[in-house]
Amino acid sequence: MHGYADNKDNHLKRMRRIEGQVRGISKMIESDKYCIDVLTQVAAVNKALEAVALGLLDDHLKHCVSDAVAEGGQVADQKISEASAAIARLVKS
Repeated sequence: MHGYADNKDNHLKRMRRIEGQVRGISKMIESDKYCIDVLTQVAAVNKALEAVALGLLDDHLKHCVSDAVAEGGQVADQKISEASAAIARLVKS
């Protein structure tokens, strides 16, 4: 069971909303909408994706990482390394 299992429905709702936003951006481009308006929507999608990523990371830390740390040993080291790498990817993006 993944760490996000308790929040799966919320994550899926957010992702469906983001899908709708992306489709809306495509329609804006097709309709030759003002570029600043399109960029504003792109920024909104980026923020929404960031919120999903942070929620998933929070779930991962609270469940997967904390369980691994309680277990200790190599599993704990691996989960902490994975979490650190995921945080680094989020910070770079």
